[in-house]
Amino acid sequence: MVTVRTTRRYGVLALLLGALALAAAASVAFGSKSIDLGSVAHALLSPTGTEDDSIVRELRLPRTGFAIAVGMALGIGGALIQGHTRNPLADPGILGINQGAGFAVVLAISLLGVTSPLGYVWFAFAGALAASVVVFLLGSGRNGPTPVTLALAGAAVSALLQGLISGVVLSDRQSLDSFRFWQVGSVEGRDVEVLWQVLPFLVVGLVLAAFNAPGLNALSLGDEVARSLGQNVNRTRALGIGAITLLVGGSVAACGPIGFLGLVVPHAARAVTGPDHRWLLPVAGLMGGVLLLVADVLGRVVARPGELEVGIVMALVGAPFFVALVRRRNLVKL
Repeated sequence: MVTVRTTRRYGVLALLLGALALAAAASVAFGSKSIDLGSVAHALLSPTGTEDDSIVRELRLPRTGFAIAVGMALGIGGALIQGHTRNPLADPGILGINQGAGFAVVLAISLLGVTSPLGYVWFAFAGALAASVVVFLLGSGRNGPTPVTLALAGAAVSALLQGLISGVVLSDRQSLDSFRFWQVGSVEGRDVEVLWQVLPFLVVGLVLAAFNAPGLNALSLGDEVARSLGQNVNRTRALGIGAITLLVGGSVAACGPIGFLGLVVPHAARAVTGPDHRWLLPVAGLMGGVLLLVADVLGRVVARPGELEVGIVMALVGAPFFVALVRRRNLVKL
């Protein structure tokens, strides 16, 4: 029997899919040079090598794909992090993933002379994976990790890695210049090969997140209640950490750390779906894709003929949005 709430949730998914399609069309059409939808369709369906065709196919289409993939991954990753830590202020940085990726990128630049996103994507992903594993191990006591121990371990590892990053970039100007571009977070200028490299990890992360959703619902009732319902708490939490690492680590490796998206989107999604992660995760993913696309388009339009990096736009838009959300919703309980 289909309830009113289920019907509403399907309606939300349909609206978000429509919004994602519109945002993708805007991402392809708008920029320092506006291209009408007819020319966009021509470039996609029957290109003849014109300037508009090249802009659409070689620049804007890959950029749009990056924004959709990374936005969805960060939205779902943020929802998983908040669910597993039971912390409404948790974001991808709380488990040390951003700092782990950043430290690996700094080492690759400083020691190996790597300067391109295509070159250091694997270093960033390896750093994110290593940091999340260390946090998980440090946060695991006799009875396995808990939300509090994970948050504390993540804060400690993040602080340590941030200090090491600062030490390297301050002593090496080349590292500072290259790292600064990566650190701001951007979907611009990324080789499409980078997307194909991280996409398999994002897909596996999405699959793990789908399997993790029912167990995460049980964990939200408390570890003891989850055990009484037959859940293996440690396995469920390990599965969630694996999904978070793949989703957030792959995104950070490809585009650098993009703030606020993983923090704001889960709250917005929870406001319309409730706490059921089987619905919360797909809604957060679609919202993340829409929000990152819109932020990227805004960055291109408001600063013509130049542009603002999407990481900067997300900070400018996300901070007041999150403050308004907190004041109105009083931080929806997890």
